Amino acid sequence: MTNQQGKIIIVCAPSGSGKSTLEKFLMAHCCQHIEFSVSATSRAPRGDERNGVEYFFLSIDEFRQKIAENAFVEYEEVYDNCFYGTLKSEVDNKLAQGSNLLFDVDVKGGLNIKRIYGDRALAVFVQPPSADELRRRLVGRATDAPEMIEKRLAKAAWEMQFAPQFDAIVVNDDLATAQTEILNLVTEFLTRK
Repeated sequence: MTNQQGKIIIVCAPSGSGKSTLEKFLMAHCCQHIEFSVSATSRAPRGDERNGVEYFFLSIDEFRQKIAENAFVEYEEVYDNCFYGTLKSEVDNKLAQGSNLLFDVDVKGGLNIKRIYGDRALAVFVQPPSADELRRRLVGRATDAPEMIEKRLAKAAWEMQFAPQFDAIVVNDDLATAQTEILNLVTEFLTRK
């Protein structure tokens, strides 16, 4: 148990911006220990997923009750009766133990976490260099049908409107440059007293 409180790193980005690649790099290379925040969900466990490890599994009624109790720092109903969210009690317990938490959430959730935790949180928005490059990346992944790509591009345009509200914007044009930039931002934030 440490006397130093942990900090929060929030990373948000449109699909295809390279967020997951940058997060993996950050987890492997940061001078401070960082762990992913564990979310809650109302869906059933898949495969060998364990409660409290991959997710906190709640029934739909339990999830709705927690919403009514204002127990989440952010949540979203992704599909009808399929909720995902972050329990404030879990975040506060981890921070009190000195853990640094990485949040991979949507822009609204990320900004809400930043609003709640203020200077204890660093909110980073990762964006592609252009809409054309984002389209090229999404098409190149070959994982989505054309209509899904169009939905992702429309959502990306909406998400990028929120970028100025973040503490920092990392443009992922050149991967090595973006990796260095996000690592420097996070290292400076975590080592700041």
